[in-house]
Amino acid sequence: MVAKNLSKLAVFFAVALVALGGIYLAAAYSQETGSAPATEAAAQGGQDELAMSKADSLAIAKRIENMAEHKRLGWFYNIRHSGLGDFFIRGGAFMWPLLLCSVIALVFIIERLFTLSRARVNVKTLMTQVTQALRAEGVDAALKVCESTRGPIAAVIHSGLLRAGQGPNAVKEAIETAGSIETSFLERGLVVLATVSTVAPMLGFLGTVSGMISAFAAIAAAEQVSAKIVASGIEEALITTMTGLTIAIPASIGHAYFVSQIERFVLEMEEASANLVNELVELGKK
Repeated sequence: MVAKNLSKLAVFFAVALVALGGIYLAAAYSQETGSAPATEAAAQGGQDELAMSKADSLAIAKRIENMAEHKRLGWFYNIRHSGLGDFFIRGGAFMWPLLLCSVIALVFIIERLFTLSRARVNVKTLMTQVTQALRAEGVDAALKVCESTRGPIAAVIHSGLLRAGQGPNAVKEAIETAGSIETSFLERGLVVLATVSTVAPMLGFLGTVSGMISAFAAIAAAEQVSAKIVASGIEEALITTMTGLTIAIPASIGHAYFVSQIERFVLEMEEASANLVNELVELGKK
């Protein structure tokens, strides 16, 4: 249930973050298009009333403009002037799907870390308690031990104990079925991380192509070619490539780490299951 709710939160946070980004960009662009007249009026007023130099007037006007922008945008102003907002804008349209990929990857990494940490249990201690309960009080006591222990290993042992009276083969079948179910639960979300680690660099490279197209279009439209003309297109190309790789690398590392942890869980489940079957066989001989 917790994992399911966190998966829903991934979509919610992704949509919310994209919406907030849209509000920020709208505010930033409206500020850029509407601030020029205010700047000129403030500079002219300072020049007329205070008889100051043009440079000083412009400095005062810029300060007034920044104060007005800060008041209007609030914490969006801090984001924009920290460099993150400008960086995002310069990256172009492909920064939006990359932003969505980063949010989804982050939420699923946190969710898997939480889920796998809760699933971890000391297998030796669990099997010792189950074995002692079986020998002392029977299957019902061993079932209670499993019910009081969380995690996939306890769930698999519990399924095997429920079929203890039907022979070793029935126990093995129950354990295999439960093991498959628990493994599927542990692997939930790994497909998403694998997809993000593949798609993010592709989106980055697509943004690179888009930036280079913009750069060549600017060259074709210009009468005289200069570095400034193509700089924005090349910058867009490099930003999206870097962003895509920055997202894909942690997603790939997270995916590899979770796969290794799940393989460890599967190995522990197999070991615990074999011990349970052997213990039931030994008890059946007595």
